Amino acid sequence: MASLHPHNGTTTTDSKPKPEPITESEIRSEFSHHDPTIARINNGSFGCCPATIIAAQNRHQLLFLRQPDHFYFNTLKPSILRTRRLIQTLINADHLDEVSIVDNATTAAAIVLQNITWSFFTSIFNPGDAALILHYAYGAVKKSVQAYITRAGGHVIEVHLPFPVRSSSDIVFEFQKALHMGKANGRKIRLAVIDHITSMPCVIIPVKELVRMCRDEGVDRIFIDGAHAIGNIDIDVKDIGADFYTSNLHKWLFCPPSAAFLYCKMSDELSNLHHPVVSHEYGNGLAMESAWIGTRDYSAQLVLPEVMEFVERFDGGIEGIMKRNHEKVVEMAEMLVEAWGTELGAPPEMCASLAMVGLPVSLGIKSDGDALRLRKHLRECFKVEVPIYYRVPVEGEVDSIITGYARISHQVYNVVEDYYRLRDAVNKLVKDGFTCALLTK
Repeated sequence: MASLHPHNGTTTTDSKPKPEPITESEIRSEFSHHDPTIARINNGSFGCCPATIIAAQNRHQLLFLRQPDHFYFNTLKPSILRTRRLIQTLINADHLDEVSIVDNATTAAAIVLQNITWSFFTSIFNPGDAALILHYAYGAVKKSVQAYITRAGGHVIEVHLPFPVRSSSDIVFEFQKALHMGKANGRKIRLAVIDHITSMPCVIIPVKELVRMCRDEGVDRIFIDGAHAIGNIDIDVKDIGADFYTSNLHKWLFCPPSAAFLYCKMSDELSNLHHPVVSHEYGNGLAMESAWIGTRDYSAQLVLPEVMEFVERFDGGIEGIMKRNHEKVVEMAEMLVEAWGTELGAPPEMCASLAMVGLPVSLGIKSDGDALRLRKHLRECFKVEVPIYYRVPVEGEVDSIITGYARISHQVYNVVEDYYRLRDAVNKLVKDGFTCALLTK
């Protein structure tokens, strides 16, 4: 299998020769299980999985069903260990024990927040101490922070970020302001939860700079939610410097749902982290606890070796895929902006494989409900799958301000016709005098 050097973009080979480069027809075949009638420009929500990886998953499932006891005692733990070693290399972690495999980023958040809650219950943290989270954080994680922190007696502070974003300095400014506000009246900020790429609206966050600010301001623990990150942008956990980092393997790294990793920086705190599901491995360290939480399908967590063989068939491996996805989504976003006479929600350098594209004002997107109904309309009437974001106007803005944005994505299966279909669908709606108000009647 290929040895990975993700931070310099090169690969070397061990026992296996370098795989044959993948062709366009083979890419189409790998994703032929996708609904061919749909322009799927929403890889961000659920990711994608090639046929060869689905087949690999099926082999793992059948191995378990064939002889479950043998699989449990002799196959499962070594297979998860291989996944952990690959993740350790991909994210540049110092120690294997820093890497645990979990179901998804939401589970990872629960592990971290459960630990923070115990710090309140054991009086390490005090009632009224705060957790800081971005206003644009993923909804499930925001609710998790509220559920754990507020019930433990803590206070939650949301950092309100600007959108559209003109530069990363806009985010740094607002984050610094929130840090200072959070420390007012002697309150201590015990936890900062920072997205690496926000989900909706999607923007790359300058996490390294925000982590450094948190350290300077005495924030106890820093958790990076990189749900969209691995396979999308480079991750170097040592360089970022946070205490915790999570990312989904099924979003942009071609694993089937669901699989994710949780990185926990080596420290005394590591021994106090536990999986929320207590099973036979309790007390043997988070990585072991996470590797067995009872009888379930672990196959999605075992196919990463096959995934890395798959990505090595592309020019430049995973680094090449990330570069091309970014370049193509920016190209398509700029094409749509020109066609619709609108704007990007963030500069190209703050887009990864996702971009926010302003929709024509005439569509009349005036609520989250309008955004959902328009998304459904595009799906059912034009066979386009794309999330729509409603931006609440700021006080004093004129009526002509853009309030609706399409979140487009690009993955290896996408073709230019997908974006042309979205362009033409929106142009037809505008030409026909359509407004979202019509969908409520």
